[in-house]
Amino acid sequence: MSTSESRSTRPQRVLACTLCQQRKVKCDRTFPCANCTKAGAHCVPAALVPRQRRPRFPERELLDRLGKYEGLLQKHGIKFEPLHQLTKDPPKESDSQETSETVYDARSFWQAMAQPSEASDEESESPFHNDVSESLRLNAWDQAHESNDQLLFGPRREIDFQAAHPSQVQIFKLWQVYLENVDPLLKATHTPSLQPLIIEAASDMKNISAPLEALMFGIYCVSIVSLDSNSLFGVPKKELLRTYQFGCQQALINCGVLRSTNLDSLTAFFLYLVSLRPDSIDPRAVSPMLGVAVRIAQRMRLHNEASYAGLAPFEAEMRRRLWWALVTFDNRICELSDFKASILNPTWDCKRPLNVNDFDLRREMKSLPTSHNQLTEALFVLVRYELGDLIRHSHFHLNYTSPSLKAIAKDPQDSGLVSFENAVEERFRLCNPENPLHFMTIWMTRAAIAKARLMEYYDRHATLSTHQPDEQRDTAISYALDMLRSDTKLVTSPLTKGYLWLVHLYFPLPAYMNIAQELARRPTGKLVQQAWSVMSDNYESRFTDLDHESPIFAIFAKLTLQAWESCEMVRIKSNLPSDLPWIVRNAKQRLQKSSGTQELPVAKPGQTSGAAIGPYSDFLGQPMADVDMDQLDWAAIDWNPMSGQGW
Repeated sequence: MSTSESRSTRPQRVLACTLCQQRKVKCDRTFPCANCTKAGAHCVPAALVPRQRRPRFPERELLDRLGKYEGLLQKHGIKFEPLHQLTKDPPKESDSQETSETVYDARSFWQAMAQPSEASDEESESPFHNDVSESLRLNAWDQAHESNDQLLFGPRREIDFQAAHPSQVQIFKLWQVYLENVDPLLKATHTPSLQPLIIEAASDMKNISAPLEALMFGIYCVSIVSLDSNSLFGVPKKELLRTYQFGCQQALINCGVLRSTNLDSLTAFFLYLVSLRPDSIDPRAVSPMLGVAVRIAQRMRLHNEASYAGLAPFEAEMRRRLWWALVTFDNRICELSDFKASILNPTWDCKRPLNVNDFDLRREMKSLPTSHNQLTEALFVLVRYELGDLIRHSHFHLNYTSPSLKAIAKDPQDSGLVSFENAVEERFRLCNPENPLHFMTIWMTRAAIAKARLMEYYDRHATLSTHQPDEQRDTAISYALDMLRSDTKLVTSPLTKGYLWLVHLYFPLPAYMNIAQELARRPTGKLVQQAWSVMSDNYESRFTDLDHESPIFAIFAKLTLQAWESCEMVRIKSNLPSDLPWIVRNAKQRLQKSSGTQELPVAKPGQTSGAAIGPYSDFLGQPMADVDMDQLDWAAIDWNPMSGQGW
């Protein structure tokens, strides 16, 4: 029997009549049915109406067939030139990414179900073929579940968004602040395409789309955070920030950020999280919220390079920018909250953004522009992302964060930091040190490299039972000193005034701890005087106006005085003059002021380390010479010492 004959003899399902289907009421499937009889309408069985086959575009059909044939060729190991190169890299940058990496795409169960059989090119007559599309599935979820955005920000409040926005003049001022202070350090938005939308929105507040409105509030928040003044528009800065953070929360609820796949919504959420500063919000509270943002990004497949194959070049590039900005910020918050499972790991393959200016990118472009060989406005983020890409594949980083992934790390004996440092220093020769962004890039990168090398040092040597020679320890101290010098440059330079909001997020804690421990262990050496001088300079820039009752000051005063006590004991025994470093003098004066002590005892040979500094030996409840760092709640400490200045 032929196929056509078998189809003609196949019994048909009794379907609801056409009128009941249109009215979406239950049909008893008798003809005429009860509903049509009651309405006095002509009852037409749906089975008598020929099924409308979906129009199939010739181009789509041709591409599907080509894709199937290419799959068969690949399956049988036959070499061919594919129509689409999913693994093709974008144009190479001067700091090119590796081109040998394969792009992997996790399979979709729903797409697998919708695949036509290889045995036939004809469209299946089954009414279920291709009907379980992603859009239908997501629409079903939306109808089945109400919005649950209150899980993150509490219940929705009825607010007048038009009145919640700043005035038109204030909007443009905050936008300008964002362009000067925030955008160069994040590059999460595209100025040429976003600015016209903001101008239009400012003139017509009633008709702003929900994602754009959330994005605007996110911009207000990070712009306010980046300013160093204590008031803005005649309102205290903290009060203004709380107002716009609340507006941003409500706008994010309004655009359904937890369920949305809109890139502007996720960008708004990211900017909101950046505005939650460690000096006012516990990083342990920010970290899980960042985890939500990362999970939303993963649901949107921002982490998966294969997902970009069908996207417009502009959208794909903006997704890469947002993913890398999110990953970099998440890694820092995880460090501050002592949470090891950072997303900065080798389990995803999203490529780094291109070395291009914003005006090189246009929504209507058909292909990505070629990466520039010269410096661009994306210099800062690209160098950070390049270093982050190197670190996430490094053995020492994974040893601290995800030891189970060390098997896929690069050569454990060569992290690539030395070659990266040489290459980036060569690139810095093209920079203008009088340019704020160039200055910020140079010194922030040097500090980050020094920190990475210090972490690598401890990964290799901290667990060794053999004695470490002084030369090896001096190498570690040199990394710590480089961190402090770079940080002092960043904090004290007028060029970075608009960028301090990010500098304050990277307090050089590992450097202080390494130097203090080494000075206490080895009070003499070729780097001792240099260490006290560098620490004094950084301490003066970071701590001068800090409240002496601050927990972070108490910790560092204890570390500093413990180290100085060891040095002073050696000087007394050797009858050497004792030149009190500025950092020690200031720390003692502050502790004296807080305790009410008028005189400080002088260390004498034979005294115990705790008694050598009198009332300061036990002000944290333990002897000065025995600082147990594991007993300190590092994540609860305000790691922005500049908060004493207001922000």
